[in-house]
Amino acid sequence: MIKQLKNNWKIFLIASLTLGLAPFNPPHLLGKIQWILGGNAFSSDKGMQAQDWFDVLLHGLPWLLLLLSGILNLTSQKKTQ
Repeated sequence: MIKQLKNNWKIFLIASLTLGLAPFNPPHLLGKIQWILGGNAFSSDKGMQAQDWFDVLLHGLPWLLLLLSGILNLTSQKKTQ
């Protein structure tokens, strides 16, 4: 599984630039992150619903996989040097 994470960085990059930023003006993920960081995500009246959390997962997962792939590739390069 680690080998697949390391080798598929191009797929993760394409997924991040398409699904991760969709819709493009403004990116949906940025609005959700602002909502979470603003503290309103956990309030009772204006809190995030299950579909909002699914949106965060859906739009954020490509970025997380790209980050993990980058870290794995960088650490493997340091070991070989």
